[in-house]
Amino acid sequence: MTVCVTVCVTAMRNASLRQLKAFVTVARHLSFARAAEELHLTPPAVSLQVSQLERDVGLPLFDRRARTVSLTMPGEYLLVYARRMLSTLKEADDAMARLRGAQTGRITIGMVSTAKYFLPRLLALFREEHRGVELRMSIGNREQLISQLRDAEVDLAVMGRPPREIEVRAEQFAEQPHGIVAAPVHRLAGRRAIPPSMLSGEEFIVREHGSGTRAAMEQFFRESGIAPAHVMETTSNETIKQAVIANMGLAFLSLHTTGLELQNGLLTTLDVVGLPLVRRWHIVHLQGRPLSPAAEALRYFVIEHGEKLIRTQFGPPPPAPLLPTILVAPLPPAARVARSARAGQAKAAAKKSPVARKAPVRSRVR
Repeated sequence: MTVCVTVCVTAMRNASLRQLKAFVTVARHLSFARAAEELHLTPPAVSLQVSQLERDVGLPLFDRRARTVSLTMPGEYLLVYARRMLSTLKEADDAMARLRGAQTGRITIGMVSTAKYFLPRLLALFREEHRGVELRMSIGNREQLISQLRDAEVDLAVMGRPPREIEVRAEQFAEQPHGIVAAPVHRLAGRRAIPPSMLSGEEFIVREHGSGTRAAMEQFFRESGIAPAHVMETTSNETIKQAVIANMGLAFLSLHTTGLELQNGLLTTLDVVGLPLVRRWHIVHLQGRPLSPAAEALRYFVIEHGEKLIRTQFGPPPPAPLLPTILVAPLPPAARVARSARAGQAKAAAKKSPVARKAPVRSRVR
């Protein structure tokens, strides 16, 4: 432990900011190619930055085997300090921006993959009013976003269900309906008031574990007693939609991801009892960490304009979910006569009861 800390301190003295950013980004994605995309560099350039940092440390930071990348033990220790340094530098930059009182600077906004179908339009509107602000987007599933919030790698995050694992400030700004979509040729397409039990034998294409959409689907399945016959898992909403369009199965998705496909008749929403399941979109940031003026302006902008933009893009929210109805058949005439006779007998017996004839007790005030 002492050796690792000493190595980390030595590396910090010689490391450049660019090397630390490259190292942290590769550690987050465990991929040099994806890190290069995020940093707008080539993979060889990112690899060079990391190699220079490893040369300063004197120890390997990543274990590179075949096509897989993983952190070594020195890499795990160094990552803790590198994140702290970058977070401190970001806080210093935000503090200077607050002192200047100017809405300029860089904002990193994280979003779950479902939000990418509307959030870029919202950010474009924000940029029209704040030309001096540089925006950077980070897309991942819910678990990845929570990790980025914890490590202060994003200023703000847009997600469905706020995290409980860390202290955050989360504010609702719009509804997010979820439903089950199918190909128009599917056997259940066009049917009304489909009971959830009819879905148990169907094949589903689903999101990966850690996704908010997967969590919402599992909640609905659990409450409805649904056990799909077969599940195919993927990390991409686009892949799911294409598989459903090909009639490979059904999918439980946020309806904000299927707007174009529904409008063009490529997909249809199944009329399942209990759906849509309506969740809320939240804008989230780490509690106790002050936002820069630019990030604060973006937070207010999302809260003020988010719902209106979503309504404009996707239309009004869907109607409330159908609930099971219990049909009561009218009694035949003979049964109605018998019930009326029983009621009359009970009323006559009550009148003859000593309790019914007893005079009410009146309280006396002395």
